[in-house]
Amino acid sequence: MTGGTFVMALGLMLVLEGALPFAAPALWREVFRRVVEYSDGQIRFFGLVSIVAGVALVVLAR
Repeated sequence: MTGGTFVMALGLMLVLEGALPFAAPALWREVFRRVVEYSDGQIRFFGLVSIVAGVALVVLAR
């Protein structure tokens, strides 16, 4: 992956991450309120699923 590709991927991630708080700030706040109530194990599981899904998308996109 070239540096430009990485920057483009990072930019796309930031656009997607910012879409929910921009479009529905109350929903975004509620989601975070619920997430802070999860145990560390549950948060780690969601992080792991996110990592695996991201790696799978990168591999499929090649």
